[in-house]
Amino acid sequence: MSVTTVAAPAVSSPATTAAAAGSPAAGPGRAPLPVLGADVRVPLVTGGEVAYAALDYAASAPALRRVWDDVAAYAPYYGSVHRGAGHLSQLSTELFETSRATVAAFLGCREDDQVVFTRSTTDSLNLLAAALPAGTRVHVFETEHHAALLPWQRRRDCHVTHLPAPRTHRQAVAALERALADATPQGPALVCVTGASNVTGELWPVRELAAVAHAHGARIVLDAAQLAPHHPVDIAELDVDWVAFSGHKLYAPFGSGVLAGRADWLREAEPYLAGGGASRTVTRGADGAVTVDWHTTVARHEAGSPNVIGAYAIASACAALTEAGFEGLVAREQELVTRVREGLAAVPGARVLSLFGDDAPRVGVISFVVDGWNSSHLAAALSAEYGIGVRDGLFCAHPLVRTLLGGGPEEPGECGAAGTAAGEAPLGALRVSFGAGTPDEHIERFLRAVRELVRDGARWTYRTEGGRCVPVKD
Repeated sequence: MSVTTVAAPAVSSPATTAAAAGSPAAGPGRAPLPVLGADVRVPLVTGGEVAYAALDYAASAPALRRVWDDVAAYAPYYGSVHRGAGHLSQLSTELFETSRATVAAFLGCREDDQVVFTRSTTDSLNLLAAALPAGTRVHVFETEHHAALLPWQRRRDCHVTHLPAPRTHRQAVAALERALADATPQGPALVCVTGASNVTGELWPVRELAAVAHAHGARIVLDAAQLAPHHPVDIAELDVDWVAFSGHKLYAPFGSGVLAGRADWLREAEPYLAGGGASRTVTRGADGAVTVDWHTTVARHEAGSPNVIGAYAIASACAALTEAGFEGLVAREQELVTRVREGLAAVPGARVLSLFGDDAPRVGVISFVVDGWNSSHLAAALSAEYGIGVRDGLFCAHPLVRTLLGGGPEEPGECGAAGTAAGEAPLGALRVSFGAGTPDEHIERFLRAVRELVRDGARWTYRTEGGRCVPVKD
């Protein structure tokens, strides 16, 4: 099902807005998809300005032009969803529920799966953590993003096992096999794993891990925040129980996310938020006590007025990526991945971070360090002198990055090209990430900038401010 079925003649459908915006038709997908910000120009400390090169997709991807146009077309018809008698309320309700169906189709949901709209991947996994049956044993690799690593620890009535960082897919599967086989007492169990690392971009053996989990009676949730924007995600094919992802990484802004999958634990758990929408009926007895009959559908965990625009934006992005053709998008992205990796390999002292080795399949997320460089300084120079936006630090995956770096100080050092002493572990890494909207020029400018900075040094002076390197004002 597609959001194009919404009965709103005055509202442009995703198909019509894509044509108006010049989106590529389904097929090879060799050209980047149109995104907002492509014409934004930023000042350089050395004088003049340049078109901004957004290479921080792993944090937040720019909005697809298609998504923005769809939302703009709907905005005049916005109304409160569910139970409203007015035409705009009914229209918004239909749009909201059709968006849910579009997301379900995008994820290959099974017939009895639910799609719950949340605020983000973090919110989705916290929702699932709150729904765990008492006594659940959670198994999570220490390599996870904090959104997947931390929510389970808040459940004092559950037990969390942190599995060490594997160095091959086989090690990951074997580690989970041992952990589940050794777990006592037996009872509810959940495995949480990423589909693609937000640090290295490497793909994880999700299908194999799901098979091991199910063989031991455990369930598995997939953190698809970094996978869904780059690859098709099919719940039934991967045989996972839940999938979580964020709209803002899927080219859809407005603060919305998704938790999709099995309904039983969610149906039996206390509502994530108590309030209107989650309650079916509320009565007061003769003694004054209030009794609540909660919904057992997705409404149970969607209390309050939902983010209709955020949900529609996600559905629009799902439709756009599907229509553009993932096969072509993946092929083009792999060309960019190869170009970046080969370019960095030619930079003296540069080292790309990896768990599974050079041959591991990966998406457009690459982290690296350069000998003798404070990564914050390098990132600041890329921005201030070349108009390139990247990310530096530990990427909300502190245990993983420190493992890959071989340790490292807890606090950042002073800004400067010699920010890391000889023989000392780097302070953090630098991450370049890209996707369906990235022009070739942004990749070429990034590689040229890194080569020049490492060869010639920064052309500007930088200082440490609030733990970060910033250019000194002229």
